[in-house]
Amino acid sequence: MLDASRVILGTHGQLHMDGVWQTNINKLEASVEIEKRELNLVGNDWKVHKNGAKKGTGTMTGYKVTSDMIQRGFTKFQIISKLDDPESYGHESVLLKGCMVDKIQLANWTAGEEVPEETGFTFEGFELLNPIVAL
Repeated sequence: MLDASRVILGTHGQLHMDGVWQTNINKLEASVEIEKRELNLVGNDWKVHKNGAKKGTGTMTGYKVTSDMIQRGFTKFQIISKLDDPESYGHESVLLKGCMVDKIQLANWTAGEEVPEETGFTFEGFELLNPIVAL
């Protein structure tokens, strides 16, 4: 039976961009999609699939604190995502390689409200640095 205390909350998540902890980020989403080639083979009444190219995409969301993303421009960077919870079986760290933003937000504000900053990006590879393994 599932021990509910082992369910991981994102409260203690961290995003490190080129080694610098981005304390203003409160949400990170990254995924890899594979292009599957559909093949029709003689003598087979099933369509079969061959793996093609992969595409990594993501979004980081948080509060605007500095002009770092504007100054960074479209240069590539690395992200380390660390997902941690004191009650979990450990922490998970994933390295996202060759990250590049899709667009740079120059202005997005409303009087009396926090200024959100959402940045879409692509990446060109990943490495699972620390997996979470149940005991």
